[in-house]
Amino acid sequence: MAVCSPSFRCLALAIMMIAGILTISSNHMHVSAAKTPNCGKGVGDLVSKCSEYVMKSGPKRKPLPVCCEAVNSVNVPCVCSLVNKDIEKVIDMEKVVYVAGCCGKKLAPGTKCGSYRVPAS
Repeated sequence: MAVCSPSFRCLALAIMMIAGILTISSNHMHVSAAKTPNCGKGVGDLVSKCSEYVMKSGPKRKPLPVCCEAVNSVNVPCVCSLVNKDIEKVIDMEKVVYVAGCCGKKLAPGTKCGSYRVPAS
């Protein structure tokens, strides 16, 4: 039987929390998604492939290509509009903007992602 390290367990717990928050927030997502078709499409991939790069705990680091594939498959500003206070409790929005930029989806200064406003360069 494989033994998981404490950091792996924390990451797994964080991913489950994010998935739970996204599930709880589904009503908000459906309302926002109705305004912009397919807005919530690809959020599951973002959670599974990019969460380790945007968690509040841990260093800011460049994402792997698999994360960038997930980032590039979504409308980042639209997904940012889905972020609520519960999600911001576990996700560092500055890291989200950093990861998006690393993946070629740089957000314009002044753009809001959750409650975070992208600063001027």
